[in-house]
Amino acid sequence: MDRVTTPGGVRARARVLARGDGRGGTVLPVLEGEGPLAVRRTRGSAAEARVMLVGAMSGPLGGDHFTVTAEAAQGARLRVGSAAATLALPGQDKTEAHYDVRLTVGDDAELHWLPEQLISAHGSDLYVTTRVDLAATGRLLLREEQVLGRTGEEPGRLTSRLAVRIAGRCVLDQELACGPGAPGGWDGPAGLAGHRAVGQLVVVRPEFAATPPTPLLLGPGAAVMPLAGPAALVTAVAPDALRLRRLLDEALASLD
Repeated sequence: MDRVTTPGGVRARARVLARGDGRGGTVLPVLEGEGPLAVRRTRGSAAEARVMLVGAMSGPLGGDHFTVTAEAAQGARLRVGSAAATLALPGQDKTEAHYDVRLTVGDDAELHWLPEQLISAHGSDLYVTTRVDLAATGRLLLREEQVLGRTGEEPGRLTSRLAVRIAGRCVLDQELACGPGAPGGWDGPAGLAGHRAVGQLVVVRPEFAATPPTPLLLGPGAAVMPLAGPAALVTAVAPDALRLRRLLDEALASLD
């Protein structure tokens, strides 16, 4: 499908649907994208389907609105990554851009949402929303990594909201705003404290209901916290994307 361009920017959607085949495998009956949101199946395994988001053009730019929907239906195992970082850029349209992610995980299904970093370039203005709905026995590994500015560059404005519901119950709903025009204190001691990379993991496992993760501080920049549900939240700040990824990987290993 071709992209849709309006006076307010580009509108584009991508959709991935994975289903269990009843024999322990996973099929992809829906795999579609528009313009800048190309989706490709990559080599996985019989049990797990793997999909890659491939950026076919620059963006999101000012005024653009991208929407990605991924569903792991009952019995499916789905891993979604991206081929490269997403770069938020300023555009001719001075309004903010939007990037919406909608994730759904069914009973006895598992979704790994593992895109590369989102980079907020100087002059950009992006609002990201991620909403996740899981069934009671669904499993999730979600990673978000945000880098404020390219090397030697001041960041754009970036607002990110993440909400997670399990069996209809909200276990996490948080918002972070950074960059010019963001509420005061975002870069102070109670915020990012001068760091330029921020990230988090959300891990949902049914076994956490009986044995919640232990709260854990990993050095000066990362912490593992149990949520009010079979879930854990990892938050981390770092001077750069490489250090951020190492902190998140270390935190994930502590949950295994």
